[in-house]
Amino acid sequence: MKRHCLFLCLVFVAAAFAADVARTEAALVGGWTPITNLSDPHVQEIASYAVREYNHRSNANLKLQRLVKGEKQVVSGIKYRLVLAVKEGGSDKKYQAVVWEKAWEHFRKLISFKPWTG
Repeated sequence: MKRHCLFLCLVFVAAAFAADVARTEAALVGGWTPITNLSDPHVQEIASYAVREYNHRSNANLKLQRLVKGEKQVVSGIKYRLVLAVKEGGSDKKYQAVVWEKAWEHFRKLISFKPWTG
């Protein structure tokens, strides 16, 4: 009976450890991770780029007010998923932008820009 109980405890500990490792690997490889410093100049530049590019593509006149939240994902480069507070005419609105960047190639692309309802 003691062996059976010990075995079950070891199985439980191993399963918990494996789940924790899998969760950590997902965050490191391909998972979205929070951007902790939203005032980082590079992150601010990505946010400004997203608004400029959206304005250019859609003939809009959004004005970036602030960066609400952000996440990044390591791919072939980095994808930034940002929630932006903007001024549209006289209205305050929020949008979610996804920007893909390969800094070593001086490459940026606005992947999506849509109203944020979160």
